[in-house]
Amino acid sequence: MKTALLSVSDKTGIVEFARGLVKADFRIVSTGGTKKVLEEAGLSIVSVEAITNFPEMLDGRVKTLHPAIHGGLLARRDLPEHLAALKEHNIDLIDLVCVNLYPFKSTIMQNGVTEAEAIEQIDIGGPSMLRSAAKNFASVLPVVDPKDYQPVLAALAHQTDDVKFRRVLALKVFQHTAAYDTLIAQYLGQNGEIFPDELTKTYTKKQVMRYGENSHQKAAFYEDALPVPFSIAQAQQLHGKALSYNNIKDADAALKMSAEFSQPAVVAVKHMNPCGIGLGQNIEEAWDRAYEADSMSIFGGIIVLNRPVDLATAEKMHKLFLEIIIAPSFEKEAFTVLAQKKNLRIMTVDFNQHQDAKELETVSVMGGLLVQEQDAVVETATDFKVVSKRQPTESELKAMVFGQTVVKHVKSNAIVITTDQQTLGIGAGQMNRIGSVEIAVKQAEGSANFKNAVMASDAFFPMEDCVEYAAKHGIKAIVEPGGSIKDQASIDKADELGISLIFSGRRHFRH
Repeated sequence: MKTALLSVSDKTGIVEFARGLVKADFRIVSTGGTKKVLEEAGLSIVSVEAITNFPEMLDGRVKTLHPAIHGGLLARRDLPEHLAALKEHNIDLIDLVCVNLYPFKSTIMQNGVTEAEAIEQIDIGGPSMLRSAAKNFASVLPVVDPKDYQPVLAALAHQTDDVKFRRVLALKVFQHTAAYDTLIAQYLGQNGEIFPDELTKTYTKKQVMRYGENSHQKAAFYEDALPVPFSIAQAQQLHGKALSYNNIKDADAALKMSAEFSQPAVVAVKHMNPCGIGLGQNIEEAWDRAYEADSMSIFGGIIVLNRPVDLATAEKMHKLFLEIIIAPSFEKEAFTVLAQKKNLRIMTVDFNQHQDAKELETVSVMGGLLVQEQDAVVETATDFKVVSKRQPTESELKAMVFGQTVVKHVKSNAIVITTDQQTLGIGAGQMNRIGSVEIAVKQAEGSANFKNAVMASDAFFPMEDCVEYAAKHGIKAIVEPGGSIKDQASIDKADELGISLIFSGRRHFRH
């Protein structure tokens, strides 16, 4: 008769699994709560104490950490000296281990949980048994996932529990225990070094994508193991088809932009760049300004509104082809109008859960990972230094603050032409800065509000051509970081053309 050791925190399906093991001629060894549940179901269970001849101690902290357990798990069946050692010490082989771990994750997600309470949910014996079984998977079946109960029973019944099958189970064990330990490390290090010597992070698969950035690329979406409420990963999809890889990237970018604004705001995004951002006294007015900012590029865009969507706004959005609409909520009539389009993704996010950006940004490179803080700087007019003879007006200063808020979300080289309520032209991702200026100005010139526009740049001007081009097309005020060795050339050009030039002292590259 073979031996199975069962000790689980999550009791889902454990009784049926144990019964199946008994039918497969296993005796069941168990501990504490698991033993009680199985015995109440009418199963005959051997206690761990009967195997170890040693009682549980230290409030259950020590019960399976014993040679009688780990010797039975780690002994290689193909080595006579291992089997002889077991016989000498009267240790029985253990052929299957089924363990899931103390609920550390659910504990630390509770409000008000203390460190002492969290530490008590750090499992020691469970990972040790799982790792021992997984190391010796050729002889021991390691089972960590309740979804594997039936496949294991089927494999035993049909004698298909071969090395390939066992290796898959072992892999799941090491992935699971690695994720478990990573959560503990994240918890203990949450107020420690931002950039530790060894960076550990764990994610859970949320969705397998139809394809990645292009149709020939496979992809999947993983969410942070500790959910971030204000995120695309935690958004609730109310309607429409599944999100694509590109949808998720664009929606994430739009959501980050929307978090910049406390007043009613609408953000429209295409290909990771804003194509229109509008502010207003209400969400309909903000929508009107975002739409008017670039009524062509918004086609097929991702829209984030930071206020509940009303019927009037929904009816305006319904006239367009949009990929995704995200808001805190939708009035019943507004949802009914938007849901007429079966493929439109309609989603909600809890904007009340937004907090100051603390998550680090990561970018994969070949052989490594770049990690940085988010660009969470909020600039005000007091941060600006006027370097030209002409002083900006109050309305121009407000527009420049808005422009600096937007420009840090535009791919470099980035130029934003804007008023204090509405973007008018955006030049993104050009290889030279004058190219971005030309694109932004050309787009903005057709707006009725262009006469009140200012220009914001994510980085300094390497020469005076950007100032000259903007000024000759009607721009009266420019904000840029400054810091070029040719700053004086831009200042002189601004004075020559009678416009205001302001240095913010802070660049906002975004690649």
